[in-house]
Amino acid sequence: MVTGKAQIQQLVRQLFKLSLVDGRISSEQVAGILGYVEKHHPVNAVTILTAYQRVIATEVAKGIAVVEHSGPVSAAALASIATSLSARYQRPVITQTKATPALFAGIRVRIGDDLFESSVAGQLAALSASA
Repeated sequence: MVTGKAQIQQLVRQLFKLSLVDGRISSEQVAGILGYVEKHHPVNAVTILTAYQRVIATEVAKGIAVVEHSGPVSAAALASIATSLSARYQRPVITQTKATPALFAGIRVRIGDDLFESSVAGQLAALSASA
């Protein structure tokens, strides 16, 4: 019976490890885990599933780079960003674009918890923070 916070976290880590195939999340493995939880109704199932969802979402976010831009961004630039980030993180990375006129010029790339910024807005914010 899983009741304590530490036990739930340990179980979620085990479920996460079971979700990986060759170091990547497998949708089939995740579906199997969800089916098992649905069939066996463990104690604190909602808490377990909420924590599991958070871990899976965090891992998925590490493979998606959100490229915010103020003007047009070429397909070649997006491909170059994806290639560079894939090499840096040693995993396949895809890009999603998001128009953000407040950047004035340049781009901001967010992948997981990491942020890479090369924009006028970012430079102005850094300048005002140093004053």
